[in-house]
Amino acid sequence: MSTGFDRDPDEFSRGARAVVVYPDMGGSTRDPEARLEETAGLALAIGVEVVERVALRIRAPKPGTLIGSGQVEALAETVRDREIGLAVFDAALSPVQQRNLETALGCKVIDRTGLILEIFGERARTAEGRLQVELAHLDYQAGRLVRSWTHLERQRGGFGFLGGPGETQIEADRRLIRDRMARLRRELEQVSRTRGLHRDRRQRAPWPIIALVGYTNAGKSTLFNRLTGADVMAENLLFATLDPTLRQISLPGIDKAILSDTVGFVSELPTQLVAAFKATLEEVIAADLLVHVRDIAHPDSQAQRDDVETVLKEIGVDPETPRFEAWNKLDLLDDERRAEAIEEAGRREDVVLLSALSGEGVELLVERVAARLTEGHRRYRVALDTSDGAGAAWLHQHGEVIDHWIEGDRALYEVRMAPKDHERFEVRGA
Repeated sequence: MSTGFDRDPDEFSRGARAVVVYPDMGGSTRDPEARLEETAGLALAIGVEVVERVALRIRAPKPGTLIGSGQVEALAETVRDREIGLAVFDAALSPVQQRNLETALGCKVIDRTGLILEIFGERARTAEGRLQVELAHLDYQAGRLVRSWTHLERQRGGFGFLGGPGETQIEADRRLIRDRMARLRRELEQVSRTRGLHRDRRQRAPWPIIALVGYTNAGKSTLFNRLTGADVMAENLLFATLDPTLRQISLPGIDKAILSDTVGFVSELPTQLVAAFKATLEEVIAADLLVHVRDIAHPDSQAQRDDVETVLKEIGVDPETPRFEAWNKLDLLDDERRAEAIEEAGRREDVVLLSALSGEGVELLVERVAARLTEGHRRYRVALDTSDGAGAAWLHQHGEVIDHWIEGDRALYEVRMAPKDHERFEVRGA
């Protein structure tokens, strides 16, 4: 049987057999089995076959191999017996630890950061997304032995963690890495400026921006599709969405709003990716309201929530930004857990229970979001010439027209809108 890994760790093929290793060092709020399941899902996302999952209790990390010598020997035996070609460590490995483990186990070894970067390298579709991933990859590889530079030339697929056509440069040229990273940063700064111009234009409109955020595979894209009628990729797959998607929607009392679907977060998201994806996540920073989509059926749902809040803080989201928690996947709860969730959500105004898949609860979320965005709106009576179609359209677009009637050559409107919008209406054309 072929393992996809015979001699050279760089001559690695997708579809190879893999073992997922979770070094449990204590102090984590996460369930080890759930963590193994998540990492196996990440590995599946890059097309490898997970044939073994191992949780190892670590009393004190070993500088050379992270895990103990006895654990290394037992793992090496598993690799040999199961004909395994890849060991995925759900931890951050130093370059020395990675190299020593590859030697001891006789198979390719990647850590959590490398795994996530590989997924992002495959999934990014826009030019911006690929720039961000390549920058993150180079930053990660700068302190490691660079096995292959083929990622600089490839148009599709990942970025070389799992091999490629072979070694193209034996020794890494660090100056070339720095130069490449500098050029990528300049290009991303231009992207950021362009996004800023687009965002300024939207804010002058102004249309409220609603950003969907959440842990990867929480159901953001499914909810996005249901709210917008779009066909964004929505699969039971970690990191199904990388590139941001914006769509226009209408809400009660709001003629036009912008809904943004963003990359899913994950625990221990590599710092390189947080930095590289800052331009994309600026849509979240500038949002008027956040909808935090949670997989309420997941055993680590609370820990996932904490991870998302940590990333939001890292990227500079104002803690005062209004937000809702959309407790998704209600359809996966049994009767007892469903009753408990309903009771808990009933005590909180910032929580809506729903199933993005079936549509249950989605209408309530829309009502809650609209109500929050229109808080502070006041009722005004506005008089227009009956021929002022543009003025009437403006009122419908920026406020909620409650009633209107004609008196002589004047059209009277009873409208609810934000005071700032009423001020803008009063000075329009001035």
